[in-house]
Amino acid sequence: MSCKAVLVIDMLGDFINESGSLYVGPHVNKIIKPIKDLVENERAKGSSIIYICDNHLPDDAEFKMFTPHCIKGTEGAAIIDVLKPEETDHIINKRRYSAFAGTDLDITLREKSVTDLVLVGVCTNICVLYTSADARNLNYIVTVPEQCVTSFDLDAHDFALKEMKKTLGVKIT
Repeated sequence: MSCKAVLVIDMLGDFINESGSLYVGPHVNKIIKPIKDLVENERAKGSSIIYICDNHLPDDAEFKMFTPHCIKGTEGAAIIDVLKPEETDHIINKRRYSAFAGTDLDITLREKSVTDLVLVGVCTNICVLYTSADARNLNYIVTVPEQCVTSFDLDAHDFALKEMKKTLGVKIT
C-alpha cells in the first residue's frame, strides 16, 4: 500500500504576485486553480499536504545568483491566500533549490510512511526539478502534473519536464 503526499512548492508572494521580486509572470495564474483543486481532492483522500517554502536570510548566498526574494518574515515569503494551509497541513521552510536540502522533509515523509509524492508549484526548472531529483535518489515515486507547474523561463520549464521524465523516471501527467 502506498501513502501519498503533495508537495506545494514555493507558491509564495514573491513568485506569484505581480509585485513580487521574482514574479514568474502572468502565466502563473493558470496553475493556481488546478493546484487548489488537486490539494483539496488529495486532502479529502487522506494524502498529506506539505507546503515547501523558500525562506531566506537577508544575506543568503542564493542572492549572488537571484534577486533577493522570500526573505524570512516578509510578505513575499508568505503562501498565497488562495492556497493557505489548513491545520493538518505541514510547512517546511527551505533555503536551497531542493526541498530536501537541509530540511526535515525526508524524515517527515518517512514518519508518515509516504512512498509517493506529487510535486506542484514553481519553478519547474529549479525547485521542482531539484526536489524531484533528490526524491528519486531517495527512492520516492514522483508525479508532476504538468498543469500544476510553471516557471518564468518557459523553455527551461519544458526542458525540466523532459529531464524529469526521461532521466529521473518522474511520471508527468
